[in-house]
Amino acid sequence: MRQHRFHGRVESGGRECTWPGCREAGEFRAPGGRPSGFDGPGDYRWFCLDHVRAFNSGYDYFEGMGTEEILRAQSPLHGWETQTRAFRPDAGVDGAPHWADFADPLEAIQARARAHVNRRRAEMKPEVARFTADERRALGALGLEPDVDRKTLRMRYTRLLRQYHPDHNGGDHSHAVKLQGVVEAYQVLKKAAAFE
Repeated sequence: MRQHRFHGRVESGGRECTWPGCREAGEFRAPGGRPSGFDGPGDYRWFCLDHVRAFNSGYDYFEGMGTEEILRAQSPLHGWETQTRAFRPDAGVDGAPHWADFADPLEAIQARARAHVNRRRAEMKPEVARFTADERRALGALGLEPDVDRKTLRMRYTRLLRQYHPDHNGGDHSHAVKLQGVVEAYQVLKKAAAFE
């Protein structure tokens, strides 16, 4: 993504300006309908230089916010108010640790986390518990459920291999990263104790 003389200009790659009736190249990004948040950067609109200037002149970040929300958003501490999860008493693990029982605070946090992991393992369904964390990630990479058998694993691997391998899709190397992920996931799963 190369930038040019105007800050924020991005080569359009054939993208048109989204301003109604404009046929110019859309080279400048502006906020779209979905704002950025926890689940990603949000949607963008693409405008030509004239229309991004028009859009920016009428854009109001605080539109729809109440006075308290505006003051909170303008605060230098905005976004930094919360404690680090591991140090909160209500971190979702258990009650506050008995700090006097530990020489080092990190040992207390580690003990809480270990107890939480053990409790989660005990709550897991039997088909999920038969896989390690790495094996569960590999199942997710292949799009498989924890109740999979060896035959289904092999069939899914073969199908994804054909889908992403350049020899099967006209020499297209654009899926090389996906192909590598599929191969690595299969290498992890084929050695899984669950299939022995």
